Amino acid sequence: MNHKMRAITIDNFGGREQLKLIDLPKPEAGDGEVLIQVKAAGVNPVDWKIREGWLKEFIPHHFPLILGWEMAGVVVEQGYSARRFQVGDEVYAYCRRPVVYRGTYAEYVSLPESYLSYRPQCLSFEESAGVPLAALTAYQAIYSTAHLQAGQILLVLGASGGVGSFAVQYGKLAGAQVIGVASGRHRAYLKQLGIEQVIDYTETPDFQAELRKLAPHGADVVFDCVGKDALYKGQACVKAGGKLISIVEQLAEEQDYPFSFHYVFVEPNVLQLDHICQLFENGILQIHIDAVYPFADVAKAHEISELLHTRGKIILKP
Repeated sequence: MNHKMRAITIDNFGGREQLKLIDLPKPEAGDGEVLIQVKAAGVNPVDWKIREGWLKEFIPHHFPLILGWEMAGVVVEQGYSARRFQVGDEVYAYCRRPVVYRGTYAEYVSLPESYLSYRPQCLSFEESAGVPLAALTAYQAIYSTAHLQAGQILLVLGASGGVGSFAVQYGKLAGAQVIGVASGRHRAYLKQLGIEQVIDYTETPDFQAELRKLAPHGADVVFDCVGKDALYKGQACVKAGGKLISIVEQLAEEQDYPFSFHYVFVEPNVLQLDHICQLFENGILQIHIDAVYPFADVAKAHEISELLHTRGKIILKP
């Protein structure tokens, strides 16, 4: 009986050199938990932000720390009172726990059943692993926070990335007019997702002027997946009384803004994950996997993610 597993850990905050692939004791399923064999794990910008130590004031952590907040896998063991899922069930989850410690960059992860949903069977394990964090983030921003309505204008900054790709699709689903800011090389991909207009920031760095040509009064909702300069320019794109939402950073509070600002940090929500699974099963949502890396190439996966030019998602495989 093998009680070890391979996992990617860090012992300190810092650069990609901190990432180490080592053997660790395999976790056990505690009360109300199941043990999952991880088939694939999603890589997200939050992973390298945690690695760098940018969130250490925000979320408690323990070293050695296994990164990774999303995965798809198979239930291999049920803990006491865990009866929602059976051994052999294929599941996916957004796995953020209150403490950053045992993440999904591992061959096994133990999770409370309340985190898990059945994965979309129309997707591969790799595709399924790229869904939970990104799809929930966009879902909570576009539906729960923006309450986007049919006929409204949605502007997505960073439209081709993991979260942006879902925001574009939810916008279309809500009946909104969707405009995206992205590199022109992603135009065909975004058109395939149903977007109306793509503003190419490589050609028009001051995309706010271009947006005002398309929507003279501004967008009802501006959704920022990029931060910094994009968030600053995004302010000029929101119509009076509209909403600016960022998943990257807060806006300075001392100003009076003519719009409402909301910072969204995604929370696990199994009912929403179930709904997202249904949308995939009904052929309404799609996901694009940019690249799949073995655990041994995790530093390369982080390097690509840090460039913030990803089309869709990056995936790690044990």
